[in-house]
Amino acid sequence: MAPNYQSKSKFLVAGLTAVITLLLFSFSSRTPEMTTADMMSQYTADLNKAIISLDEVANTYKYGKIGIDSLQRTLARTRLNYKKIEFFLAFRYAEYVNEHINGAPLLHIERSGTRPLVVVPEGLQVLDELIFSETAADEKTAIASTAKKLRTNYSLLFENLNKKVQSNIVEVNAMRLQLVRVFSLGITGFDTPGSGNGLQEAEVSLHGMYSFFKVNYPDVNNNTTKEIVALFEGAIQKLHTTASFDSLDRLDFLKTYIDPLYKKLGTIPANTDAEFMENTTAWNPDSKSIFSADFLNPYFFTQLKKKDDNEQLKSLGKMLFYDPILSGDQKLSCASCHQPDKGFADAVPKSLSSIQGKTVLRNAPSLLNSVYADRYFYDLRAFSLEQQAEHVIFNSGEFNTAYSVIVKKLKASGRYNMKFKQVFGTTEVNRDQFSKALASYVLSLQSFNSPLDKFIRGETSEISQEVKNGFNLFTGKANCATCHFAPTFAGLVPPFYSDSESEILGVLADPKAKTPKPDADKGRWDNNILSERAWIYEKSFKTMTVRNADLTGPYFHNGAYETLDEVIEFYNKGGGEGLGLTVANQTLSAGQLNLTDKEKKELIAFIRSLNDVSAAR
Repeated sequence: MAPNYQSKSKFLVAGLTAVITLLLFSFSSRTPEMTTADMMSQYTADLNKAIISLDEVANTYKYGKIGIDSLQRTLARTRLNYKKIEFFLAFRYAEYVNEHINGAPLLHIERSGTRPLVVVPEGLQVLDELIFSETAADEKTAIASTAKKLRTNYSLLFENLNKKVQSNIVEVNAMRLQLVRVFSLGITGFDTPGSGNGLQEAEVSLHGMYSFFKVNYPDVNNNTTKEIVALFEGAIQKLHTTASFDSLDRLDFLKTYIDPLYKKLGTIPANTDAEFMENTTAWNPDSKSIFSADFLNPYFFTQLKKKDDNEQLKSLGKMLFYDPILSGDQKLSCASCHQPDKGFADAVPKSLSSIQGKTVLRNAPSLLNSVYADRYFYDLRAFSLEQQAEHVIFNSGEFNTAYSVIVKKLKASGRYNMKFKQVFGTTEVNRDQFSKALASYVLSLQSFNSPLDKFIRGETSEISQEVKNGFNLFTGKANCATCHFAPTFAGLVPPFYSDSESEILGVLADPKAKTPKPDADKGRWDNNILSERAWIYEKSFKTMTVRNADLTGPYFHNGAYETLDEVIEFYNKGGGEGLGLTVANQTLSAGQLNLTDKEKKELIAFIRSLNDVSAAR
């Protein structure tokens, strides 16, 4: 999903400034005696009133009694009231909030038996897109009904809130994850697809947490408290004085305020129970930086458990990865298509098949950081690393074999018998052991030590201005970060990082052709998962990582784009629709980005700053 903010209502700057000033006054006017429960009750009650007002105003707009400006102002106020309490609601009631209160305005499915049911999205993001669209006048009924649903859905949540809010709750983890949300979804524009009010909303979100923190930690003489308060105040001031969406120095904002806040809040003991965190998110609460190598827990995504993993298992997996013994004709290994010196891709449009003279269906993606996904392959047909390997093993155009055959070969090998005994303590070789070993090696192919990572973490002090500009374009004007989310820069959705997105871009069969034609691959529509065979997934493909993209061309599922320049120009033109094609349900904005030649070069410089193949050593 990639919004475009080139033209917005002129009232927003002055109007939102007034609303924010009023909200900040309400924050500062809280009494010193106010408890956490009091504050939560007030915040949630304020939101309830705002949503009721929005419902009433949307209904009035439906009957033509007010203009669009009044409705836009009311929605902006409602969203700001939501933002000041989002850190709590979206943490404690994540699934419900995502489904009914503030989920992305994208069609999705629910399974009805073995068939998919297409579901229309609900909530504040949907209203933001509808109300700030050029066709809002034609969407009056949809706007009114969506506002009514929001009122009903929030009222159900609101009734239960006061019963569950405890006076001693200290939501450290909720605040840290909200910082991730503010950076990856807020100031990138993902959360405001119509209005482009991401900076104003981020400011109010930070101030909501700032006020909450001061109530929970009133000891102003504590050094940690002082530092956290100062960071909050600095971040709020930075956003408040930024002139426009495009002018925010997002890299400086991340490095100076967001990441240090994330680290400092992590030094405060959190009372959220471990089981709740483990079942909810791939995020690692022990991480010190949003860009640290351990920010996410790789074992969240695989059947292999951390307690069962070790260097010996990884070493066995590495042997298997590079050994053609695994394939039916003993000519292909995993490394045939995933070569370390090519970023664990293979530098050809489509890899050679095991069938003479043929290629496989799609381009080979990099395996670096591939573990960080809840679904695998371009069409998302596999649900784990182990299942990903299974598809390659059984595919007639790839390994064209079976587990029983592989296990028989390994048992017959003296070298592997000895290695399996070292790792598992037995000469027995079975499918489970094989899968664990291969998963251990692929899981180890992590890439979070690029020049950019080291700069953000403070391990290096210099990075070129061209890279800084490229980062700010990627996370701002160019809208790249609304699909390639930090810090994986893939479609793994923050802040819980438990779902992988797929997108419909309208990729061309040949970008050099005089007459553009769409690629014929149906993508997710043809992944043979019948419970997902819905029209919204036709030509939808998994959003792959931008990390190491400089090393892993050619690009997209068909490998038709030879250079990063071609890829950036494709996005600059608005994908297939922007190039004049009819693309059903394109999720990429068809609007032109209007990037200059200098900006395109800066984007490429940024992408190159994400190169890190240290895992190949």
